[in-house]
Amino acid sequence: MNALAPLIIAATGIPALCFAAWSGRPGTAHARGLGLRWALIALCLFVGAIGVYLAGDNRNIAYGVVIALVIAVNALGISLVVHLRRERNGVPRK
Repeated sequence: MNALAPLIIAATGIPALCFAAWSGRPGTAHARGLGLRWALIALCLFVGAIGVYLAGDNRNIAYGVVIALVIAVNALGISLVVHLRRERNGVPRK
């Protein structure tokens, strides 16, 4: 039963990895930036799942890993939104 939470966390990283592959297809700099951010979100989720699994029954370590995971994914989500708000040539929209 200790592997259920890490499996759920890792399973949520799979759609992010699929979005990374799908959004990076056009090959433009904007699309590559978008794909990179999705891939980093997936990587954070996979690393967080490994951390929760390795924490085992120690709840304090597991809570620390989950808090770090939430902060990292939210920071990358904000980076993703800011990247989406930019025009194709890198200039912010008004």
